[in-house]
Amino acid sequence: MINRNILLNRGTYKQPNIFGYYGNFGGAYIPEMLHRNVEELKEKYLSLIYEPEFQKEYHGLLKDYVGRPTPLYFAKQLSEKYKTNIYLKREDLCHTGAHKINNTIGQILLAIRLGKKRIIAETGAGQHGVATATVCALKGIPCMVYMGEKDMERQAPNVARMKMLGTTVIPATSGSKTLKDATNEAIRDWINHPEDTHYIIGSVVGPHPYPDMVARFQSVISEEIKWQLKEKTKTEGKEGSEYPTHVIACVGGGSNAAGAFYHFLDEMSVQLYAVEAAGLGVNSGHSAATTQLGRPGVLHGSKSLVMQTEDGQVVEPHSISAGLDYPGIGPMHAHLYETGRATFLNATDDEALDASFELAKLEGIIPALESAHALAALKKIRFNRTDVVVICLSGRGDKDLETYMKSMSHE
Repeated sequence: MINRNILLNRGTYKQPNIFGYYGNFGGAYIPEMLHRNVEELKEKYLSLIYEPEFQKEYHGLLKDYVGRPTPLYFAKQLSEKYKTNIYLKREDLCHTGAHKINNTIGQILLAIRLGKKRIIAETGAGQHGVATATVCALKGIPCMVYMGEKDMERQAPNVARMKMLGTTVIPATSGSKTLKDATNEAIRDWINHPEDTHYIIGSVVGPHPYPDMVARFQSVISEEIKWQLKEKTKTEGKEGSEYPTHVIACVGGGSNAAGAFYHFLDEMSVQLYAVEAAGLGVNSGHSAATTQLGRPGVLHGSKSLVMQTEDGQVVEPHSISAGLDYPGIGPMHAHLYETGRATFLNATDDEALDASFELAKLEGIIPALESAHALAALKKIRFNRTDVVVICLSGRGDKDLETYMKSMSHE
C-alpha cells in the first residue's frame, strides 16, 4: 500500500508533489470557474503527453518543423576572453526565434486531445505569442493573445508577426501595461470561456500542473545538451562527459532555465546559475529581481516568490527586456533558490546591453535582451580554465533591434 505521507511530501527539484508543490511553492490557487479546467488538465496531462502517438507527433514536429536539435556551439572568442570553455545552446535558431515553441507545440497537441476549440495566451516579449500564433496557424485553431500595451510598442515586429499568422492581439491597458497585466487579462478570458478554451501559459508559472507541464516540454533543451556535450568532448579527444560544470540561463518566469536545468537538477556536480533582471538596479525601485525583492505570495494561480508591498499589493517590475519584466518567478525556481540548489544572480539593463554587443562583436550572434542577462553573468562568476560552461541562448535579437539602435545612438 502506498504511504500517502510520502506522496504528499515527495516533491523533488524536477517534479512537484501530488498537490503541485516544489517544497514550499506551487499549488493551484484558482477561482471556482476554472476548477474543472485545471482538474481536467491535472488528471489527464501526464497520461496524454506520454502516449506513444503523442510523443511521435511531438518529436516529429520538433525535428521537422521547429528544427531540433538546436546546435550546441563552442564560442571560441568568448571562451578566450573569459579563459574557460563556453558553449551556447542555440535556442535562438528554433523556428520563431526562441525556445518558446518547444512548449507551444506540446500544448497545442494536448489541447486538441482535450477537445478544445479555441486558444488564448499571454506574452511579454512577444516570443511566446508568436510561438502560440504559429502552432494555432499550423493546426487551424482560432487564437487570441493578450499583450501589454507598453510591450506592444517596444515589440512591434512580433505584434505584426502574430497578426500575419491570423491571431488576434488584444492590448492589456491596466497597471504597468506589461506581462503581468496581459496574464491577468488572459485569466479573465479563460474564466469567461472555460468549456471550449485552452490557455497556453508560456512559462513555468500558473496553477499546477502548468509549471510541471511546461518544464517537461522545455526539458528537451537539457536532454540535447547532455548528448551533444558528450559527443563534442569525445571529438576533442577528451573522455566524453555529458555534464557541464556550469549551466547559466536568464529567469523571468523561468521556462528556458527550467528546460536548461531539468536533466541536471539531481546532478550536484553541475552548478546552476539563474540570472534575473535588475533593471536600473536591484534597489532602484525599477527592477525585476524577484528573489532579491520578493517574498512568498500568490500570483497568477500559484504560491511563489512575488515582489509585493507590505499589504500584499504587487510591485510593478521593470526590465529593458519585456520577457523578464515580471514581478514573480516560477515555483520550481523559488524552490531552487530557497534550497540553494541554484545560485541566483542579476544583471542590470546596462549590463545586459553590454553583454549583447560583446556577443555580437565576438561571435557574430545578436542575442535577445532576455538571453543577454545570462551572458552578463560571465563577468560575475569565477571560472577555471578547464570548466565547461553552457549558456542557454534562449532567443534571437531581431525583436530588440529598436532598443539596440537607441542604445547605439546614445553612445
